[in-house]
Amino acid sequence: MFPPQPPSGVFGLLVYLVGLVVLWVVVSIPVYFAGKLVKGERASFGNAMGATLGGVVVYYVVYFVVAFTLGAFLGSAAGVMALVLGFLAWLAVFRSAFHTSWFGAVGIVVLAWIILLVLDVILVAIFGVRFPDFFPF
Repeated sequence: MFPPQPPSGVFGLLVYLVGLVVLWVVVSIPVYFAGKLVKGERASFGNAMGATLGGVVVYYVVYFVVAFTLGAFLGSAAGVMALVLGFLAWLAVFRSAFHTSWFGAVGIVVLAWIILLVLDVILVAIFGVRFPDFFPF
């Protein structure tokens, strides 16, 4: 596969940004439903969108900072440590966004993955399209 090309021109950049916003909204839907199941009425779509965006940003910042700073000392083990710390930071964002416990945050994440998997199966059955292959199985 060829590496993806960056958008060229103003129109290409606009289409790229609109696509990112649409993807953000679509990925926030399972998080919203999972938050509703775990937190009930206190979960909102704004919470889900904030957790989705904030979780990704915090995860990557923590992952790259830990991998970069500890890579010289720990070698490849720094990548594993960065992965674990990034995941914990991502859970902390969900915990904060939904005002829940650590177990509640894990519950929201697990339910969101299950809902996303069900939506993927439905999309394939009805339209023949699927989410990108980001499932861990």
